[in-house]
Amino acid sequence: MKIQLLSCLFFLTGVNISAQFDASLESNNQYYVDDDKIKLSDAESEHRFRSNSYLNMTYKWNKFTVGAQLESYEPEALLNYYPDFKGVNIGTYYVNFNNDKGIDITLGHFYEQFGSGLALRTWEDRQLGIANSLVGGRIKYTAPDNLYSIKALYGKQRIGFDLSDGAIAGVDAEFQLATAFHSDKFTSNIGFSYVNKYEKHDNLYPQAPENVSIYGTRLNNEYKDFYLNIEYLYKTKDVIRMASETDPANVFDGNALNLLFGFTKKGFGFNGNFRRLENFSFYSQRDMVSNQYNQAFLNYLPALTKQFDYSLANIYVYQAQPQLTFFPQKKAGEIGSQFDIYYQFPKGSAIGGKNGLNFSLNLSNWYGLKGVYRVYEDYNTAKTSFLKLGEKYYSDINIDLRKKVSNSWNSALVYIYQDYNIDRIQETSGKVYANTLVFDNTFKMKNNNSLKVELQHQWANASYKNWAAGLLEYHFMKNWSVFVNDLYNYGNDEKEEQMHYYTGGLVFRKNSTRVQASYGRQRGGLLCVGGVCRWVPENTGFTLNVNTTF
Repeated sequence: MKIQLLSCLFFLTGVNISAQFDASLESNNQYYVDDDKIKLSDAESEHRFRSNSYLNMTYKWNKFTVGAQLESYEPEALLNYYPDFKGVNIGTYYVNFNNDKGIDITLGHFYEQFGSGLALRTWEDRQLGIANSLVGGRIKYTAPDNLYSIKALYGKQRIGFDLSDGAIAGVDAEFQLATAFHSDKFTSNIGFSYVNKYEKHDNLYPQAPENVSIYGTRLNNEYKDFYLNIEYLYKTKDVIRMASETDPANVFDGNALNLLFGFTKKGFGFNGNFRRLENFSFYSQRDMVSNQYNQAFLNYLPALTKQFDYSLANIYVYQAQPQLTFFPQKKAGEIGSQFDIYYQFPKGSAIGGKNGLNFSLNLSNWYGLKGVYRVYEDYNTAKTSFLKLGEKYYSDINIDLRKKVSNSWNSALVYIYQDYNIDRIQETSGKVYANTLVFDNTFKMKNNNSLKVELQHQWANASYKNWAAGLLEYHFMKNWSVFVNDLYNYGNDEKEEQMHYYTGGLVFRKNSTRVQASYGRQRGGLLCVGGVCRWVPENTGFTLNVNTTF
């Protein structure tokens, strides 16, 4: 079927009818080398050149869209991607019908989200190795007056180039309350979600239920400058993680509560987010519960902290802790909050000066769930308090000042404090208190050239200790830029670990094409996008990235 669909897609591109063909290519290539500090293992060094490439094609004709994505991981995928990303194959393919009467039908691969994603979210992020589409069928219907919408789906989840053992079914409905009351003074909608995973019993997990379901409801409200959204979900009994494996003997239910509220007006904004997760990981295949490659997960549980743009602030980055486990630690989930305040000091004010000043403050605090955990020979028990705080996992304070100093100079001064519990987040040992200061400047020059100068420093009491970092980036001749950056771990207690992580490169951009070539040394650690992370090993090498659409 995949080959037939791809052949049909290529054939249709040559048919000159009222249709549209779009394609995009992304190719990420790296040649790894050994230097005096970082060396590949024997297994890794068998393929020093590695490449991830994606060719995405869509063909639209009248109310139909046909799409396919060809993927290549040759001769091997980049380091620490899911091992089953191998060779050349069709990663996704689909046929979609969409008309002006509110009907939308998809067969094949599709990405979907219910509500905020706590019940269900599938998406693609190539940096993180995520491509967890569902493969089956989906139908959506939206009433002509947008009074309500409903969608239903069924399929299996993509894992590498294979499909999950579990079958997924779901229904999501949303009703517009403001429309029903014929009001234009407020916006309000109520939604309901149901997702079920069915997976047959097997001898490895005799206690595991065949059906695991999530039931959710949500209410979103906006009135003038205020908004308030609340969502609650319940998950039926499911297997849990035990160290790096799935626990074969214990099953527990779970729940999630998410509250978002805020106020915005010209020059000022406030946003608050409270969330509680208890045993709320949701996977399409029970033996994948402990996998480290971002595979088989069905719901979206990002870390609700500030997403940093600066390299040193991402050394101690928080990951959401939704899982229940008894070994190697006893923990049942997380509870915490995040707050943002934005204020623009106006032009001409004492603080704002000639061009004004943008101020933002972000605070976040995350804790384990307070509870009683008992471990017996054949089974375990956990009883948690709903709103009581357990051990602190993470907190941070971020102050961000941004100012247009002159017509040619924009500057930012950023301070970040992080309290990071390595013992609970990474399940090793220790706590880190880190202070990071960033001075970020962009200078506009003649002929649309610009220079970016970024200086960073981090003071930490433990782990890697102190860092210094710098970045120079020069944009010239409209389409070109050259950059060099360095992260230096000069404060490490281990002298041989006091390394420079440097990178230099050249970038070319024109229309929808971007090409970047670079050489450097990659710091090992978490690479995070939108609060979801992938572990990246230390490495040194040459990199070539190409992105284009045609």
